[in-house]
Amino acid sequence: MTRYDGEVAPPFEIVEPAEWRAPIIFNSPHSGSAYPGEFLGASRIDLPTLRRSEDSFMDELIRSLSDAGFAVIRVHFPRSYVDVNREPYELDPRMFTGRLPSFANTRSMRVAGGLGTIPRVVGDGQEIYRERLSVEEALGRIELLYKPYHRALRRLINKVHQAFGVVLLVDCHSMPSIGVARDEPRRPDVVIGDRYGTSCAPLLPDAVEATMAGLGYSVGRNKPYAGGFITEHYGNPASGLHAVQLELNRAIYMDERRREKGPRFPQVAADFASLAEALATLPFGDLRPFEAAAE
Repeated sequence: MTRYDGEVAPPFEIVEPAEWRAPIIFNSPHSGSAYPGEFLGASRIDLPTLRRSEDSFMDELIRSLSDAGFAVIRVHFPRSYVDVNREPYELDPRMFTGRLPSFANTRSMRVAGGLGTIPRVVGDGQEIYRERLSVEEALGRIELLYKPYHRALRRLINKVHQAFGVVLLVDCHSMPSIGVARDEPRRPDVVIGDRYGTSCAPLLPDAVEATMAGLGYSVGRNKPYAGGFITEHYGNPASGLHAVQLELNRAIYMDERRREKGPRFPQVAADFASLAEALATLPFGDLRPFEAAAE
């Protein structure tokens, strides 16, 4: 089993505010860039190619929000190693020697595309590994990284929910400026994903859209990204648990080819802070479950 050395970088980091401004958690699950040496040694592609799957710098865009009264979660291991925005066992049997456990989901669309919990390809479709991995390796990564992250996220969500009666999880991602499909229209600056209205109250994506549009961004909803496992799994509006996914067009804040911050990076970070403040002013009492609101 590959060991992830906590002395180099913790697998993930949760920073709670000294004083909560609102029951809001900002999460960056795909910006990790601490690559285990054994993973690099097993890869048939080089590090710059592996890094194309990263939501580069998204964790830095939200980092200062903890000082403003919001919780921030940053994953440090790369999504090409373990993707926490998947079910725990979305695994492609073609990748492994040995038999996967019977409870593994081997037939999801994400597995078919090579982007399961242990990805087979990077974002542009290039195969990652020279050879098949052992099933024990895959299950070890899930035990070592995936499960502790989700336990910690669930613990934080429950803590905020108990304190406020409601919680908003903002799952922060970035997307390539140009899609793979030739007929895909130009991507907007921001795509809001709410699982087509099922992961949060309508007030929340409406507020995100109004705020970002007011700051000069073009905004889309649910296409091409409606929200992944995290948004779907943790969003339960009837229980006061609201989750929304944000996809930011990388061309806005970085040079995609060089993987460097662009001149607009400070402004985009400031605009994220403005978005957080706008969300903090919403009537969260109205978003609690009916029973809690009536107490």
